[in-house]
Amino acid sequence: MSTPTIALPAGYAFSADPARLDHPRVHELLTSYAFWAADRTRAVQEAVIAGSRNYGVYSEAGEQVGYARVVTDAVTFAWLADVVVDLAHRGRGLGHALVAGVVADLEPLGLRRVALKASDEGRRVYEKLGWTPLVEAETWMERRASTS
Repeated sequence: MSTPTIALPAGYAFSADPARLDHPRVHELLTSYAFWAADRTRAVQEAVIAGSRNYGVYSEAGEQVGYARVVTDAVTFAWLADVVVDLAHRGRGLGHALVAGVVADLEPLGLRRVALKASDEGRRVYEKLGWTPLVEAETWMERRASTS
């Protein structure tokens, strides 16, 4: 898998190389900064990584400071999930660069739709990169696991 070239602030690098992922750091980022993944176990996170296309942003020192993943059939549909940037590195455009890198990596697939569930804080980033609310949201449905 080749990594697309994207604009990043000086001292940072984007990668789509799964071998570069720092699995413990990804788990730490998600359980520390992502309310939706706060109770995710390391074993569940490993399964999530194994079933997804994974992306990272890395500091000059090589520390993983951002993560995103995509669940896709690689032909028609994808779901962007778990976009997170370390709090100490926010405000530098890394979230935007991370999502731009994901979009660039998916572009050659010619997917008809890439969906996501945006947090309030992430909505501006996604809108700048072309995401819009679902056109026919009333036709989408979900089935949630029971909590009992």
